Amino acid sequence: MRKLAAVMAGLLMSAGIVLVAAPAASAASCDGTYTIVVGGYTDRDSMIFSGAGISQRVGYSAEVNSQSARQGVDELNRLIRNQRAACPDQHAKAVGFSEGAAVVHIWVTENWKTFGNVNAVLIADPKRDPHGLGGPGLAGQAPSVIFGPIVGYPLVGVDSFFGNVPTVSLCADDIICDEAAASGWIGYAQHKHTDNYNFNVDVYSDNGVGQWFNGQYFPDK
Repeated sequence: MRKLAAVMAGLLMSAGIVLVAAPAASAASCDGTYTIVVGGYTDRDSMIFSGAGISQRVGYSAEVNSQSARQGVDELNRLIRNQRAACPDQHAKAVGFSEGAAVVHIWVTENWKTFGNVNAVLIADPKRDPHGLGGPGLAGQAPSVIFGPIVGYPLVGVDSFFGNVPTVSLCADDIICDEAAASGWIGYAQHKHTDNYNFNVDVYSDNGVGQWFNGQYFPDK
C-alpha cells in the first residue's frame, strides 16, 4: 500500500493544466486511412507511436486530471473533424495509449452518434471495463475512488460505451488497465506498461473489435 500510495501521489501531484502547443498540423492526405494518435502521461506530443501510417499526433498537456483529459478529447475532436471536413469519405483510425487511450475512449463515447467511418485502438486503457478478463483499469480501481474528486470526471470510471464504433482494447500484464495484473506496481516500475505493447500503428487494423488480454484474443469481450 505504501508503494501504491507513493505512485499515486506522484501521478496526482499536479492538478492544474499545463498549456502546451499542439504539434503543427498541416492538411493530411485524403488517401488511405487517417490515423491519429494520442500519447499517455507526460507524452505531450504523442511521440511514443511509430509507423508510416501516422497522419497526426495529438498535442495536449498529458497530466493525470480531468482537465487534461478534456483538453485531449477536445483537440482530438477538432483535428479529426477538420480532416473529415476536408476528406469526407476517408476512414479514420484513432489510437491511444494509457491516458491517451482514455482520451480516445472518452471521445468515442461522446461522438459515436455523430461521427462514422472510424475505429479505435485502445492500448493500456485505464478506463478498461474487464468484462470478466482480469480487473478494471486504474480509473475503476480503489485509488481512483479515493482520489476521484481530485482526478474528476470523465477520467474516473470504467465502461465500454463505444456505440457502433469498432473498438479493440489491448491489455498485457499491466496494472494501468488491469487491477489483477500479476506484475502489479512492481511491473509498472519495470516498464511493463510500455514494453508489453507494439506502438507501430501499422499493425492495427481499421476494424478491430473485442479485447487482446494477456496475449489472447477475445472478440466478444
